[in-house]
Amino acid sequence: MTTVEIVKLTIGFAAAIIGVLVFWSLPVPRSSSRSEAGLPFVSIVIPARNEENRIRPLLQSLRQQRFRQFEILVVDDDSTDGTAAIAESLGAKVLRGEGAGKSSACWYGAQQASGSWLLFLDADTKFEDEDGLSRLLHFHQEQGARGITALQPFHTVERLYEYISVVFNIIVVVGMNLFTVRGTRFKTAGSFGPCILCNREDYFVSGGHHKIEGAIMDDLALGEAFLEQDLPVRCLGGKGIISLRMYPEGLGSLIEGWCKSFAVGSKSTHPIVMLMVIFWISGSFIAASTLIASIMQSNPAAIVAGGILYMLYVVQTAWFAGRVGNFNKAVFLVYPIWFAFFVGIYLYSFIRVNIFHSVNWRGRKIKV
Repeated sequence: MTTVEIVKLTIGFAAAIIGVLVFWSLPVPRSSSRSEAGLPFVSIVIPARNEENRIRPLLQSLRQQRFRQFEILVVDDDSTDGTAAIAESLGAKVLRGEGAGKSSACWYGAQQASGSWLLFLDADTKFEDEDGLSRLLHFHQEQGARGITALQPFHTVERLYEYISVVFNIIVVVGMNLFTVRGTRFKTAGSFGPCILCNREDYFVSGGHHKIEGAIMDDLALGEAFLEQDLPVRCLGGKGIISLRMYPEGLGSLIEGWCKSFAVGSKSTHPIVMLMVIFWISGSFIAASTLIASIMQSNPAAIVAGGILYMLYVVQTAWFAGRVGNFNKAVFLVYPIWFAFFVGIYLYSFIRVNIFHSVNWRGRKIKV
C-alpha cells in the first residue's frame, strides 16, 4: 500500500474510535419503585396543530396506562383538521390556542393545568407499554423531582425514505453533550423536546415556555432557562418507554423538519463534541472512498484493509442507530447514502438559516 493509503486508513480507524468515544452510551430511565403511592397528580400537556393523523396513538397509549392520576390537556394550536374532535373523542380536554406556535401552546396549557407535575408531550409520541408513564414518573421522583427529566423517544421507521433521518437521530443525541465517554462533565446543550417532565413550581420559576417564546429550538431554550435557575436538566433515551414516528407525511416534511432544527441546534453543541462528530462523519466517507479506490486499483492488501474499515463503520453505525430507533441493520451496508443525505440537508439548513434567515414548517415561514 502507498503512504497515502496508509494515512487515509489510519485516519479512518481513528475516526471510528472517536465515534465510540463521542457516543459512549445512552442511558434510559431505571426505577426501583413499582408502587404508585406517592406519585403526584400529573397534567399532560400536548400542543397540537393539524395532528389528526398522528395524535390518536398517543392518546390511546395514555388510556392504557396503569397509572391513572393525570389529566390530558390538548392545546389545539389553530388546527384546520379534525385534531380537536379526535382528542375529545379519546378523553382529552381540548384548549383552544391562538395559533402562535408550540411554545405559546405549551405555556397556555401549563397555565390551565391543575397537576403539581407537568408532562409536555409531542403529539407524534406514544408510550410503549402500560407502565411507561409510571416508569418515567418514578425515575423523576427518585432523582429528587427537581428540574427537567427529558426523554428522546425511540424512533420507529416504516418506510424507506425515513432512513434518511438515521444520522440526524444519532447526532441529535450526541449533540446534547452528555453521552460521550466523559459522561455529564460537559454542560448539556439544553433539553430534549418531545417528552419533558418537570414540577409546576420549577416550571414557573424558570419562566417556562413564555420565557423562550419565539425560539426556533424551544427544547434547547427551555433547558437553558432551567439551568439559569440552577435547576438540573436530565436527558435520557426513551427506548422501551416512549417512541415516535418522525415525518410520516413524506420526504418534503422530513427535509423541512430537519432544516428547521439542525443548523440552529448545532450551535449549542460543545466545540469538542462538534469536532469529534465532524471527525467521525469524515471518517465514514474516508472509509467508503478508500475501499472504492482500492477495488479500482486491484490492490489486494488495500482491499482487505479498506473492507475491514468499511465494515467497521457498517457495524458501528448500525449499533448507534439501534440505540435511537428500530432501523433495519441491513440498510447500513450502504451507510454512505445516509451520511450523504445528512450532509446535504445540513448544508441546506445552514444556508436557509444563515443566508435567507428563514425556514418553513407546517405552512409557516419562520424567521431565524
